[in-house]
Amino acid sequence: MLSRSFTKVFLEQNLAAKVFRNVSLRHKSYTPMNTVVMFVPQQEAWIVERMGKFHRILEPGLNILIPIADKVKYVQSLKEIAVDIPKQSAITSDNVTLNIDGVLYLRIIDPYLASYGVEDPEFAITQLAQTTMRSELGKISPDKVFRERENLNVSIVDSINKASEA
Repeated sequence: MLSRSFTKVFLEQNLAAKVFRNVSLRHKSYTPMNTVVMFVPQQEAWIVERMGKFHRILEPGLNILIPIADKVKYVQSLKEIAVDIPKQSAITSDNVTLNIDGVLYLRIIDPYLASYGVEDPEFAITQLAQTTMRSELGKISPDKVFRERENLNVSIVDSINKASEA
């Protein structure tokens, strides 16, 4: 009896750990092993630190590093990714509650700022998008929400671009 329940709990925890591992590693890139000759793949930027301080960004192709002094600290993918904005409620100017969600397309342009400027760029931009969506919907009435959808998208993208410049 005890062994069956222990096995069931162990299998459930093991399954939960596998699911969590798959979800948490969805966008994570691993830093490569430090060797002299490094081959950086296309659409990636590798951030190199020399003795713990930023040294340079490795471009795609063949690169040479000093094994003990240089270390690849961050790997940034320069591809565009789609980030799901979770469902949330927003209140319009007439105190009507709407449920909204969205999809945000994100591409890293400056790998240095993405590595050293913010801890988790994907989380930060998701939070910014949620806040911006709620504030933009709060400015208009519910009758205009569907007619003003394109203007809402433009204003949300503009405000996100302004905030992400820093």
